[in-house]
Amino acid sequence: MSVRVLVRTLSELCITVGTLIVLFVVYVLFWTGIKADSATQGQIDRLQRTWAETPLEPGAPEHTAPPAPTAYEAGRPFAVMYVPRFGGGWDWPVLEGTGAGVLKKGLGHYGSTALLGGRGNFAVAGHRRTYGDPFKDFPRLRPGDAVVLSDGTTWFTYRVVNRPYRTVPSDIGVIGPVPRPLRSGAAPFDTPGRYLTLTTCEPEWGSSHRLVVWAHLDATQPVTDGRPEALRR
Repeated sequence: MSVRVLVRTLSELCITVGTLIVLFVVYVLFWTGIKADSATQGQIDRLQRTWAETPLEPGAPEHTAPPAPTAYEAGRPFAVMYVPRFGGGWDWPVLEGTGAGVLKKGLGHYGSTALLGGRGNFAVAGHRRTYGDPFKDFPRLRPGDAVVLSDGTTWFTYRVVNRPYRTVPSDIGVIGPVPRPLRSGAAPFDTPGRYLTLTTCEPEWGSSHRLVVWAHLDATQPVTDGRPEALRR
C-alpha cells in the first residue's frame, strides 16, 4: 500500500469518526432535549386532564390539612414540581419510580420513600444533563429556596435547608426517613418530620457522584386558594 493510499484511508477514517462524534453530541445535547420536552409536556397534560375530570366538590369542608396521600402507580405522573430558583418557566412532572425510562419523561420518585406531604422523606431524582436538563442548575440551590409541588388538590411548599451536598451513589442514607448521609456532621435533621430530598448526578456530565439537597415541609394550601406565595413572587 502506497503512502498516498494510507494517508487517504486514514483521512477518510478520521472524517467518519468525527462525523459519528458530531452526531452523538447532537443526539445528547439536542435530540434528547426535544424528546424530553414532548414527553414531559405530555405527562403534565395528562395530569391536568385527570385533575380536570375530578374537580373538587363545591361546598366541601374548609381545608385545614392536605388529604391523606395514596400509593402511586409505577411509571405514572402524580404531581408537578416548581423551583423558583430555576426560573419562572421551570415546571416538571413527577412520576413514580427512578428507572431510565421514567427519568426520560420527567422527575422520578424513589418508591421506597414517603409520599408527597407525608411523614418521612419524599425523595425525588432527576437528570442534570440530557433529557431536558431538569436539574442543570442544581448547584445554585441555597438554604431558604422554595420547592413547590401540586398534586391537583393541594400545594406543598418545602424549604431547602442546605447547599448541595456531594456524595457517592451508594450513600442511600441520604433518602432515609430521617436523612443520614455518610459524612459525619452532614445530617440535616435529627428527628422525624415531613422532608423532601432532591438528588442528581455529579459531575455535570458524569455519574460517579451525586448532589443532594434536603428540605422540610413549610406550608400547604388547597389549590382553590390560588398559587402559593413562593410562586407569586
